[in-house]
Amino acid sequence: MKKEQSIFAKALNLITYKKTSRPETFVLPETDEKGNMSQNSNSQDKGKGGQDSKTLTQNQDKQNLSGKAGNGADEQRVTGVGLQKRRIPKKPLSPSQVKAAKAAADSEKTDEVKSDYDSNLEAIKQTFHLPENKDLIIREFKIGKKRKAFLCYLDGMADKNIINEYVLSPLLNMPGSVLPEGKSSALDLENIIETNDVKKLKSINKVTAEILKGNTALYVDGLDYILTCESIGFEKRGVETPKSEAIVKGPQEGFSENLRTNISLLRRIIRNKDLVTEFFEIGEQSSTTVAVVYLQNILNPAILNEVRRRLQSIKTDFLLSVGMLEELIEDNPYSIVPTILTTERPDRAAANIMEGRVAIIVDGSPIALIVPVTINALMHSSEDAGLKWYYTTGLRFIRFVAFATAVLLPGFYLALTTFNHEMIPTDLLIAIAKAKENVPFPTIVEVLLMELGFELIREAGVRIPGIIGNTLGIIGALILGEAAVSANIVSPVLIIIVAATGLSNFAIPNYSLAFGVRVLRFYFILAGAFLGFYGLALAAVLLVLMLVNLKSFGIPFLSIVAPRSKKGKDIVIRWPLWLQESRPDFLNPQDRQRQPEITRQWAQEDPNKQVPAPSDSKE
Repeated sequence: MKKEQSIFAKALNLITYKKTSRPETFVLPETDEKGNMSQNSNSQDKGKGGQDSKTLTQNQDKQNLSGKAGNGADEQRVTGVGLQKRRIPKKPLSPSQVKAAKAAADSEKTDEVKSDYDSNLEAIKQTFHLPENKDLIIREFKIGKKRKAFLCYLDGMADKNIINEYVLSPLLNMPGSVLPEGKSSALDLENIIETNDVKKLKSINKVTAEILKGNTALYVDGLDYILTCESIGFEKRGVETPKSEAIVKGPQEGFSENLRTNISLLRRIIRNKDLVTEFFEIGEQSSTTVAVVYLQNILNPAILNEVRRRLQSIKTDFLLSVGMLEELIEDNPYSIVPTILTTERPDRAAANIMEGRVAIIVDGSPIALIVPVTINALMHSSEDAGLKWYYTTGLRFIRFVAFATAVLLPGFYLALTTFNHEMIPTDLLIAIAKAKENVPFPTIVEVLLMELGFELIREAGVRIPGIIGNTLGIIGALILGEAAVSANIVSPVLIIIVAATGLSNFAIPNYSLAFGVRVLRFYFILAGAFLGFYGLALAAVLLVLMLVNLKSFGIPFLSIVAPRSKKGKDIVIRWPLWLQESRPDFLNPQDRQRQPEITRQWAQEDPNKQVPAPSDSKE
């Protein structure tokens, strides 16, 4: 009979260290050269239980060792019983190791274009999984009724009119007498094809990438390369008005889903020979083109090198949207506050490029990423440049007040009504007490119910399309608010608090920052509910510490405050435009001077000075 332990012994067992017995893990056994399966003595002995199994295993090891004497001396071990040969078991490969092994095997295979017609045609068919894949169109024909050729393109991605008129027609109408004799003789296809962009490619993978973009591949028997012709002609949305950054005074054009259209919108605004566009392909399974646009004579080379490094180091299967890219390249992906500016306006992207920043555009997304940025850039609007400087300054102060109100007001109300009643004027305190007299819930429950209800109405209004969504948001807020007050679920004062908070949130110009404010609001609500003003102060200190530690591509997020080397004239207070001579100092651009000290030179000239008429020029 087991002796019962005392209470002291039980307590001692709870606090003393005991060696944990880890369960046996599965290990895939390895077969040797003869096909024999080596066994792990620890697991096999337990399964067979007894000395006979152990002795049998040792004898089998000795026989294997004696049969292969002299081979694999490094695999032999000296034990007390004798020499035993132990093979290291194999563990199952992880998915990343399997993918790496497959990539290594694929890289060993040559994808060079052959000089044989049938080999190249079969390579294209295998690459696009014909005949199962019905999207790839292959047209076989003969040039001058002598040499075999084929062209292939993806149906719906290429313009058939371009293919018929500028690729097929010149080849089919070429007389046979013009063709050089011999299958291996050179054929000057570049001067025959009439499309704008023609490339000679000797890699099947590169040809595949061009076909996937919407171009057409052409091969003529005997050549050691494949010609790709520009024929992109898929349907795309035109240039429309921006949806989330609408302004009254300024351009009304927004980015679209087409990459070339977006770049042309930027080049139409920035007419500078130093405007450079670099392209990166991201995605292992589905390649997505990403464009990096910058001014070479202004941008700091260190920022450009960091952007290139981050984009080239991304390893993922596919890149669906600009939001995925933002999450993959930002400095701190766990930050509530965004450290990358997003915009769908070409004029705003162009203005940031002229300041010394980089615009990153993803093919298929109507939004551009601007890096690096500071907190003040998130509070600026595209309309700031179109208004007088004192109008803009006033609006910016309103936005910062709205930011503070949206973050702090509900938590401040909770701390005031729960912990610090003495700070409320007597008349107001009596009014709040009368309003809460019939409400059965504590203030924290009221605030959470109203905030969650407000978020629910806003999300429902966004998801329902068209004017119905706006109607639902207005009517839903009115009906639910009135019904909640009538049912004594919440107090009328809290309705005013939540409404003011929601309006302040809508006044924030950046969509991503507005989302972060919605999360921070609940953070301050909990802090004010549990610790009052001490909780609000502690939460504010933690928020400032987080912002101080944030960086955007190496630039401190709070560089407008510290560390700051030179005071800017377009941070919160927007000075008159003729006084903004230099670009932002924290970007450290190559060309710091934006304009001369005297911009309005006409103000210092003689008003009676004769000025010649400008020379005629065409746009």
